[in-house]
This record gives sequence, structure tokens and C-alpha cells, in this order.
Amino acid sequence: MTGETRIGSFAEFWPYYLREHRQPGTRALHLVGSTLALLLLIGAAVAGYGFAWIGHFLVERNRPATFRYPLWSLAADWKMWGLALSGRLTPELRRAGV
Repeated sequence: MTGETRIGSFAEFWPYYLREHRQPGTRALHLVGSTLALLLLIGAAVAGYGFAWIGHFLVERNRPATFRYPLWSLAADWKMWGLALSGRLTPELRRAGV
């Protein structure tokens, strides 16, 4: 694409993309790589939520917040993760009355 007009939409990009993947071997490698990435993402979500939900059902004995507030729960999971790894979770727990 060097020196060409910049593509402005996905509809314009699609034929260009297909031309860049003319060989069946290239397309097959993309398919394998994308499938593996998707499976890893799904596996990570299942593993992450599996451990978290076990914690809620067996340790906390409550219902995961994910069921009512999925996006906020996801954001809070990562915030708690970052604070715990950086050693800054304890003050947050105290503020929340834990």
C-alpha cells in the first residue's frame, strides 16, 4: 500500500486484505492462529471466572456480582488485581469497611 491512497472503510479494505492473503497456506496459518487466540481467550475467561465463582459460592457463600453487574464487576476485578499486586489494596478494603 505504500504510496497509495489511504483506505477509508472496511468495505474498501476487505478486497485489499484478500489480495494480501492470496496463498491458501497464508490463510490457513491465519485461521489456525486466530482460532488458537480465540480458544486462549475463552479458556482464560473460563479459568478466571471459574476460580472467582468458586470463591464466591464456597468461600464467601454469596452470589457473584458478575450476575447483576457484569461490566462493573469485570472492571472491579482488574482494579482489585492491580491494587493487590501493587500492595495498595488494604486501604481500599478499609474504606469499604472490610
